[in-house]
Amino acid sequence: MRLPFPERISLVSVFYFAALLCAIQQFQGTNSTFSLCCFFYILVAAIAFNVAGGFTRTTGAFIFFNSVLGVIIGLCMKAYLSEPADSNLQSPVLTMSIYLAGMFMMLVAAFLSRKVATKRALLGKMVTDVNMQTSTVGCMVTGLLLYFSSSYVTGGNGTVWSALNQLNRFLPMAIMLGTLNTIRRSRGTRSLNLPVLLSASFMFINGVLNFSKEAMFTPFICWLLVASSQRLRVSRSQLFSIGLVTFIIFYYLVPYSQYGRSFKEESGGINVQTSLSLLSNLGYVREQYYESASDNYDDRIAGYFNTPQGFFDRLEMIGIDDALDNHTKQFGTFGIQPVIQSFENVVPHFIWPDKPALLTGNTYAHEVGLLGPEDTSTGVSFSSTAVAFHLIGWEGVFLLAPFLWFLMFAVFESLCGDVRKSPWGLLIMVLYAHAAPEGDLNSIIYMTFFAAFGIVFAAVMGAYVMPVIGTFLIGPEGIALRRGRPIRSMHGRLLPPIRPSEG
Repeated sequence: MRLPFPERISLVSVFYFAALLCAIQQFQGTNSTFSLCCFFYILVAAIAFNVAGGFTRTTGAFIFFNSVLGVIIGLCMKAYLSEPADSNLQSPVLTMSIYLAGMFMMLVAAFLSRKVATKRALLGKMVTDVNMQTSTVGCMVTGLLLYFSSSYVTGGNGTVWSALNQLNRFLPMAIMLGTLNTIRRSRGTRSLNLPVLLSASFMFINGVLNFSKEAMFTPFICWLLVASSQRLRVSRSQLFSIGLVTFIIFYYLVPYSQYGRSFKEESGGINVQTSLSLLSNLGYVREQYYESASDNYDDRIAGYFNTPQGFFDRLEMIGIDDALDNHTKQFGTFGIQPVIQSFENVVPHFIWPDKPALLTGNTYAHEVGLLGPEDTSTGVSFSSTAVAFHLIGWEGVFLLAPFLWFLMFAVFESLCGDVRKSPWGLLIMVLYAHAAPEGDLNSIIYMTFFAAFGIVFAAVMGAYVMPVIGTFLIGPEGIALRRGRPIRSMHGRLLPPIRPSEG
């Protein structure tokens, strides 16, 4: 079978799915208005995904991750657990109404952005099949050198080193470029080569030792997005291997990363001995994590499920968004100031050395009572839709958030175009997998400017600098010189005169 990479989703199938979920919710005692909002939310999300171009466009990926990882998986889990979908929420109808209105305006933003975006991607095919292998090796080596150099080089805000670390996406680039190059060269028979395996293994191992779920998932997501975009054909054994790896990560490594964070060094460094000790007892670690999670679950403020659900607690934003929506309903809106500060924050550190750090999620978490009064550093995620309502009410849902979505969609549509033709849009899709459901309006503004600059930087480096570095290491492999056409004699052309000395 070939890995799916849908341009469109059948609205008939979506209708039946939404209707079935609505019926289950009614059977479980969910409020009818809430269920009706869920039904229309799923339909509008599917229409928006299709209008945006599906997974062939970065906008479609944002809509997918925002709706599925933010809302739909949570609704499905509630149905699976036989819990009313509106239970454990303070203002369920208001929250679902905000989601529905926000998704409708996201549909409008996606439609308008396709109208104003450039017809041809500005980055285009900056990395061609000819220099893709050398670029892959260059990205891998540069990513590894930057990682190991960070232990010896110190750089504060505003320094070149700090800026380079923020733009460092070289190892994910190596995985994507190497996978794409292997698939195209082998005509779909292979997808992995040595640079891909080395880059993915290093990122995964580093994520395991650092208890980082994002670092563990990123290599797999990078490979999967590229392979799906090329409609790679996989065998049953390969499909089984993908399923097995996914099961191990979700069942063992996600609880391991959550539980192991309490054992991290205060400096943030890696304690290999502690990590290996926990890895040798993954079953015990999983039990300890769920036991500790159960002890703290009854005291939660913004939980959605009745009992801990492990990683699925992170695959929904309904509970925490509802807490913010209810606070707005009771105490009024926050004001537009965080958006103004976010645009001011676009100014780089070397121009504004004393630029303050924005932790808007921490501020909102204090409002709803999620953090203690002395905690000023913990970042808490809220969706962009909920934050828009919190800032200026319904005007934020119908005007502010759609404007920022439109701006971001138009920028990346113009830069990346069809992600099946070049890898740059796939890098943005990896970013969206985390930021689309959990990024507030501050994150939207950040991605519109800094992530856009980062993707341009990645394209320029991948096209012009990384191939040079790779050529020094593996030689000009795959670089073909354009040969001139052979010179043929012209019929009737006079021969050059013969000099006397030559006679």
